[in-house]
Amino acid sequence: MKFSHHARRPAVPALIVGCLLSPGCVASRAQTPDNAGGAASQNSQVNPNDTPDQIAAVPNRPTFSTTAESVQPGVFEIEYGMEAAGAHENINGLLKLGMTKNLELRFGNNLIERDAGVAGRGDSGAGFKYKIFEEKSWRPTFSYAVYGDDSDGDGAGRRWNHRPFRGNFAQQRFWETSLRFQRDSAWLGRPGASGFDRDYFTALAYSHAVTEQWGVTGEVAGFSRTNATTPAAMTMMGAVTYNRSARLVLDLGAYFAAYGDLPRATFFSGVTYSVADLCHRHKGKKKKAD
Repeated sequence: MKFSHHARRPAVPALIVGCLLSPGCVASRAQTPDNAGGAASQNSQVNPNDTPDQIAAVPNRPTFSTTAESVQPGVFEIEYGMEAAGAHENINGLLKLGMTKNLELRFGNNLIERDAGVAGRGDSGAGFKYKIFEEKSWRPTFSYAVYGDDSDGDGAGRRWNHRPFRGNFAQQRFWETSLRFQRDSAWLGRPGASGFDRDYFTALAYSHAVTEQWGVTGEVAGFSRTNATTPAAMTMMGAVTYNRSARLVLDLGAYFAAYGDLPRATFFSGVTYSVADLCHRHKGKKKKAD
């Protein structure tokens, strides 16, 4: 979801080729249920560590911030959603591929965006996320990400470093509750001029599993002031999530602008789906078990 969720259709073949060349595809075939890695859902409803033989979704949606967990190695996952406000609508997406237990490739895009009656393609970007260490006792999961996008939204990809950013993510689980903190910085190119502006993004998110399938999540997030024409912004978000299955998660909610140049209320819905295990990791485990 935006502030900055992105994807790019030509990235799909690259994701598949990357998986075939990834050491995670080779190593994961030899994993046993005892040492298989798994990622925890940010919604605290599905924990793949409890079912290592099962593919489980690891949603970034519906928050602006990014989960510190990674998609399981070899698993290809997609997220798509819609936003609607008074003069703003978009369809946004994110493609993710687990290269290893800790490394995730990410490609994103706003397929369609309309603001003040003007419609077109939105931003596109690519990057990776690396999980530095997993949660253990009081220590949270900690990850680091590097991302770049074509934030001028022209769709031509002529300046992939138009908005490069780096981010740090920390996430801690307490029973059926998850807390997540994100802090990142970005350098934004100045159209028609040299140099860069800089801003900072900060978010604090909370999610709780009400039942095995239903959950709630909330978040406070915002950007610092970028320049004279882009003031600081802050939003407050609330949503419900529904685990249709371990691989399919639906979300519905709204976020409200506390201040900044944003619509006062924006409503959204979306889906996260683990499409396939491209490396046949789970099939290999079943054969070994037999």
